[in-house]
Amino acid sequence: MIHSDEILSANILIVDDQEANIELLIRVLTAAGYTNLHSCTQPAEVSALHKSADFDLILLDLQMPVMDGFEVMHQLKTQTADDYLPVIVLTAQPNHKLRALQAGAKDFISKPFDLAEVKTRIHNMLEVRLLYKKLADFNRLLEQKVLERTAELRESEARYRGLTELASDWYWEQDEHDQFIRVSGPVREMLGLQTSGAQDSDADLAQGWNPQERAQLRNSIAAREPFLDFVFHRDHADGSTQRYRVSGEPMFNLSGRFLGYRGIGVEITDGTQKRPVPGAEAS
Repeated sequence: MIHSDEILSANILIVDDQEANIELLIRVLTAAGYTNLHSCTQPAEVSALHKSADFDLILLDLQMPVMDGFEVMHQLKTQTADDYLPVIVLTAQPNHKLRALQAGAKDFISKPFDLAEVKTRIHNMLEVRLLYKKLADFNRLLEQKVLERTAELRESEARYRGLTELASDWYWEQDEHDQFIRVSGPVREMLGLQTSGAQDSDADLAQGWNPQERAQLRNSIAAREPFLDFVFHRDHADGSTQRYRVSGEPMFNLSGRFLGYRGIGVEITDGTQKRPVPGAEAS
């Protein structure tokens, strides 16, 4: 929403080689309540003036010696960073109107001036221009907030990982396909999941694990459920058993798409535990 006082205090530049035309427009606009009016009779100076003052509106005569209004608009487009050209052209040539709009002008005012038309077109143009500038400012602010929030999240994630590393043997993350994407600590070596540079097969991953516990954990993951202090076992060929406790939670993006799991784990084996060897006789 643009208030009337914002429109009346807009920064306006009038460009015409005829002083009488400038004086007339200044009288009309001053009587209408506009307070920030500037003028220029040298078209070659317009680009530098706009770069310095960032005018909200330029009223530009097309028929000027040395440099006409079309050349001024071309210079404005090539020498200023603003992709919105805030120009209303002033012309007595009806056939120039379409060409002016194609050159980047946003509107036109016919000569000789119809004062009601002048005030209406200027008011409407300024309302659109100021809304455009507010939107651009909002987008810049939003981009800055996103950058700041991203930095905060990265800092928080780094702090979270640091704390989890202190509180556990390992920190891990898996993608939506159950592949390890981030590991802190010797989790793969500890769990015996390391293969010689190749991807782990299902047989490698399943070897030695308690099938009931493995199925229970997989069911939790399939249901996208968090799990806390889940204890599971792994038996080795030498008869020893290792016990682990792991906690994990699903990860989702802002649109709710599942990204994978992250969590922490510790080994809770008390010494080397041997399971009985079937068929062995007591000594």
